[in-house]
Amino acid sequence: MGEEAPARGGRDAQLKHTGLRPGWTTGACATAATTAAYTALLTGDFPDPVTITLPKGQNPAFALAYEELQSGSATAAVVKDAGDDPDVTHGALVRATVRPLAPGAGVVFRAGPGVGTVTRPGLPLDVGEPAVNPVPRQMMREHVGGVAGRHGGSGDVEITLSVDNGEEIARSTWNPRLGIVGGLSILGTTGIVVPYSCSAWIDSIRRGVDVARAAGRTHVAGCTGSTSERTVVAEYGLPEDALLDMGDFAGAVLKYVRRHPVERLTVCGGFAKLSKLAAGHMDLHSKRSQVDKGFLAELARAGGADHALAARVAEANTGLAALQLCAAAGVPLGDLVAAAARDEALAVLRGAPVAVDVLCIDRAGTIVGRSSIR
Repeated sequence: MGEEAPARGGRDAQLKHTGLRPGWTTGACATAATTAAYTALLTGDFPDPVTITLPKGQNPAFALAYEELQSGSATAAVVKDAGDDPDVTHGALVRATVRPLAPGAGVVFRAGPGVGTVTRPGLPLDVGEPAVNPVPRQMMREHVGGVAGRHGGSGDVEITLSVDNGEEIARSTWNPRLGIVGGLSILGTTGIVVPYSCSAWIDSIRRGVDVARAAGRTHVAGCTGSTSERTVVAEYGLPEDALLDMGDFAGAVLKYVRRHPVERLTVCGGFAKLSKLAAGHMDLHSKRSQVDKGFLAELARAGGADHALAARVAEANTGLAALQLCAAAGVPLGDLVAAAARDEALAVLRGAPVAVDVLCIDRAGTIVGRSSIR
């Protein structure tokens, strides 16, 4: 009999341990549809299935659910498969219509029916822009460039994205409150939907802690996603088995580490998400906790904000908008949130011999707030 393979840690091992089937983001679906449509525009034929490359190198193939080639445009569509995640966009038909533009025009994005438009500041997109987030935009630009290189195109195109029944589906999301009107957002940072299951994911967190301890790791990091993982690896050089994909379950990490201590725990995640931990929430999912702008205003006042700035923070559209307001005024709201989140984490640890620090990041992974170690 051969020896059993050693347990592995890190995000991929945790996902495998859950036994849940991952799915594809709307950004990945839009990229696949765009790739197929632009290929047809240049060659006359739609690739089906169409294969794309995701940011971490995976190469999924997507079957086309719709294709139409007209004079001067091509449209392709794929059905979003969210895997075992209870995503409201599961089964949605994501369409991309590609039209050529004059040389030098670049790639221009348009919101078709069912895709929202940004109407308020505080999001990673300018007001008036279609709600197509930065990573999906980059994915589509790269794939358009690849198709152009293979088939002799200029790569200058207009991409109109639409989602069947997207405006109705968006009513079940946070888009209306965020000022995204007319439909859904095209989202995703990795192209992959990590399936959500409380019991399976919390069990995978516990396994991750066990693996790290068995490997002799004295410093582990609880991360809310792949961007925060990259940040702590760059900051501290942590190995894969020291990374805990905690997702929204900050409380699960803290409670298990309380019973199974390590010398140091770094918590890293998006500023808005960690502001919920700072306010005392242990489940950071948007359906169970929300960014408290009033709480952020109180922190800003403690950090030197005047009454007028605190009032603007309290009325900000998003946590990011609140952070930007304070940054412009020289108020270190990111550091204040990180320190408050660390103190909440220490309260849950109840004196366990674990030193804690917190890193708050923006969508690009830039550190916008950090606490001292305590």
